[in-house]
Amino acid sequence: MPETQDQSSAAPRRSLYPPREPFRQQVMEMTGGHRVYVEECGIKNGTPVVVLHGGPGGGCSPGMRRFFDPRHYRAVLFDQRGCGRSSPHASVENNTTWDLVEDIERIREALGIEKWTVFGGSWGATLALIYAQTHPQRVEALVLRGVFTMTQAELNWFYGGGAGAFWPDQWRAFSHMVPAAERGDLIAAYHKRLFGPDETEQVRFARAWAGWESALAVLNSSGNRGAPSGNYARAFARLENHYFTHGGFLEVDGQIHRDMPKLAEIPGYIVQGRYDMVCPPVTATKIHASWPGSELRMVTDAGHALSEPGISEELVLIMDQLRDKARVLRQRVLNP
Repeated sequence: MPETQDQSSAAPRRSLYPPREPFRQQVMEMTGGHRVYVEECGIKNGTPVVVLHGGPGGGCSPGMRRFFDPRHYRAVLFDQRGCGRSSPHASVENNTTWDLVEDIERIREALGIEKWTVFGGSWGATLALIYAQTHPQRVEALVLRGVFTMTQAELNWFYGGGAGAFWPDQWRAFSHMVPAAERGDLIAAYHKRLFGPDETEQVRFARAWAGWESALAVLNSSGNRGAPSGNYARAFARLENHYFTHGGFLEVDGQIHRDMPKLAEIPGYIVQGRYDMVCPPVTATKIHASWPGSELRMVTDAGHALSEPGISEELVLIMDQLRDKARVLRQRVLNP
C-alpha cells in the first residue's frame, strides 16, 4: 500500500486556473422525466474528466471549472437530478444513486468519450466510487476529496452527535429545531418537515439542515451558519435527506468498502483534510488501505470544503501531474 503523504501549507502548491466559460452547454433528457444540465470546458479534443459535485443536491459552480488546465483537459460538469440548473427542481422522484450512475453513462456516450478521469468530493466521491465499481472499464483514474461512503456510522457521526461534540452551539441550534422526543433520529425528524405540505416550513428546515453542514465545512470556521437561499437550500436538504433516509440506495451498509477489489486496476488519488468534521479522515484511510493503486494526501491544515486552500491547491497539483504523465506517454509513443 502506498504511503500516506501529509501535505503542509509550507509545501509548494498550484494555483487554480483563471475563470472561464464553457465551450458547450446543453440540457439532456434523462429517464423518469428529469432534464440534466451539462457543460464542457477546456478544449474539445482534450483529455476527458467528469466532475461529480457534492450533496447530493449541491450542484456545480463556476469555480469547479478551475481545477483543470484548459489547454489539456475537456472537463465535463453536470448538475445531478433535482438540483442546480437541472429540473424538476428539488424533485426526489426517480432520483436514486443508480439513476445518477446511469446518467453519467448517458452523458459519456452522448459526448463520444471512451474513458475518463472521475473527479469528485464528499458525496461526489461516493458517487465516483460507485460509478467506478459499476463501470470500471470506463474509468481512467479517480481523483477524490473528503471521502464519504454512505455508511450508517458516517451518518451517525454527523447527524447523531459526534460532530456536535466539537460544535455544541451549532449542534443545539440544529437539533433543537425539532421536539426532544424526535432528536434520537434527526434524519427522520427533518424528513417529516422537508417533505411536509407546508413549503414555508420546508424552506425553514432546509436552511437549518444546510446551515449545520456549512458551519462545519471549513477549518477556520467562525461557526457562522450563513444564510443559503431558500431555493438552493430546499433542493440541497431534500435531496440529501432523501438519499440518507434510504442509505444511498445501496444493497448493504458498507457496500462501497465491500466492492473495493473492483478498483484494483484503477489508480486513485485521495485528498483529505486532517480536520474534516463532515467526513472524518478515518473513512479515506480505510478506502486507501483497501485500494493498492491509491495514494492518500492528507492536508494537515484543512477541513472539508473544496474551497479550503490546501485542498484546492492539492487537487490542481494532482490534475497537473496527470497531465504531465499523459504528455510523457504521448511523447514516448511518437518518439519510441
